[in-house]
Amino acid sequence: MVGDGDRQELRAGDVLATKRREYDEDDVRVRPGRSSRPRTRTRPRHADAVEGFVIAVDRGRYTCVLSGAGPDAPLVTAMRARELGRKSVVVGDRVGLVGDTSGAPGALARIVRIAERTSVLRRTADDDETTAEGRLERVVVANADQLVIVSALADPPPRTGFIDRCLVAAYDAGIEPLLCLTKADLAGPEAVLGYYTELELPYVLIRPDSDLAALRALLAGRVSVMVGHSGVGKSTLVNRLVPEAERAVGTVSAIGRGRHTSTSAVALRLPAGPGAGGDTGWIVDTPGVRSFGLAHVSAESLLHGFPDLVEATVDCPANCPHTADEPDCALDAWVAAGKADPRRLASYRRLLASRSGEGDPREPERNPGDPLAGS
Repeated sequence: MVGDGDRQELRAGDVLATKRREYDEDDVRVRPGRSSRPRTRTRPRHADAVEGFVIAVDRGRYTCVLSGAGPDAPLVTAMRARELGRKSVVVGDRVGLVGDTSGAPGALARIVRIAERTSVLRRTADDDETTAEGRLERVVVANADQLVIVSALADPPPRTGFIDRCLVAAYDAGIEPLLCLTKADLAGPEAVLGYYTELELPYVLIRPDSDLAALRALLAGRVSVMVGHSGVGKSTLVNRLVPEAERAVGTVSAIGRGRHTSTSAVALRLPAGPGAGGDTGWIVDTPGVRSFGLAHVSAESLLHGFPDLVEATVDCPANCPHTADEPDCALDAWVAAGKADPRRLASYRRLLASRSGEGDPREPERNPGDPLAGS
């Protein structure tokens, strides 16, 4: 049967004839669909991906070293694959790389997966959860084994409140702390060590001319994060440990406050010393910070940084807030019996207050005559 649209009528006298019409591509109209590819949740397996270690992050570009590569191997620049979604990639992450992993100039690889992290060190800018900044949680580094808390013994004076915060963050992340006291030629460590005597906290003393063999031994084979206030000599120490790092070194201002000299976290491979073998370890140099917010740490977990107070809480009533206005809190009796330093209890309660947004997350000023006053 021939439809009306498929024929043309021709009249030749009284004779009616039909002629089938020929079609071409101009007569065909195709309505495009929303997508030419069916949607699927299946993702590429990337069985050919090579393992890498992220050592620096800069505006969407990630600098990596390949697993097992030597210190002279070229660095690989990579970008994050879209299939990762919103998963963040930070210094210390162990990732899977595909694409051009030669490290040649202009080469660009892709990060297609992130290995499960063994630890995550976090901090918040402030402790006040009622503000946007206080809710902003920053991952400092992933897969760290050790947190090296760098504090000067003088110029600027030690801030035990900051050290306490770092200890809480380390214990909460499952990272071992190490106290590194610099400028030991200007002041003795007795006051600081006495404050932490109940913790049996490992420490090293650093002088401008001191041998760093003991510190290197504690860093070997591990990923260690170095944190500290600006001006405590952290970048100077990094330059001594890794001479080729060329990290900027600032000078301490006349009022005792340091200037920010490091601007981004970066992992640096420790060089092999005389007779050293195997994994020499990595240190992650972080920017100098003025506060180490703990809004991401639950109130219950704050006690992790105060193991000398934990035993006393056994005698506290259920759901005890451990604040100074709680009459049945056993912490006061514990300190009164000489089982803990009262300054430790004061520091813990100050962290509780700042954690709930009731105080200034930055530690108060120190009395120049007493390095630990107000800490």
